[in-house]
Amino acid sequence: QVQLVESGGTLVQSGGSLRLSCAHSGFTMKYYAVGWFRQAPGKEREGLSAISGSDGSTYYADSVKGRFAISRDNAKNTVYLQMNSLKPEDTAVYYCAARPWTIAANSMLLFTATYDNWGQGTQVTVSS
Repeated sequence: QVQLVESGGTLVQSGGSLRLSCAHSGFTMKYYAVGWFRQAPGKEREGLSAISGSDGSTYYADSVKGRFAISRDNAKNTVYLQMNSLKPEDTAVYYCAARPWTIAANSMLLFTATYDNWGQGTQVTVSS
């Protein structure tokens, strides 16, 4: 059974940094892809970044490219999202999600419909 637990969300000032963690169980990372998403009040869930378990390839949405970085620690079964230069508009609930990796999935890893398994989310609030 796939389980995902996000942590690390908190209140941070504009311009600050934060690292979110996604602890996972029930699958072997090299056969899966993990993505980070966020959802602000009244908005659709937005894909931010993803990492392929097979070769560690990373993918980013234009809105966070250069500010956010995804990484993994296979020994700890954890995927991270390092967020720098945070802005008030980054305020949202952040989710991680996982799915079995395929070559065809690489082009869809920032889309919510691609994923079958989701965590419960962690709140990030950026104050101005």
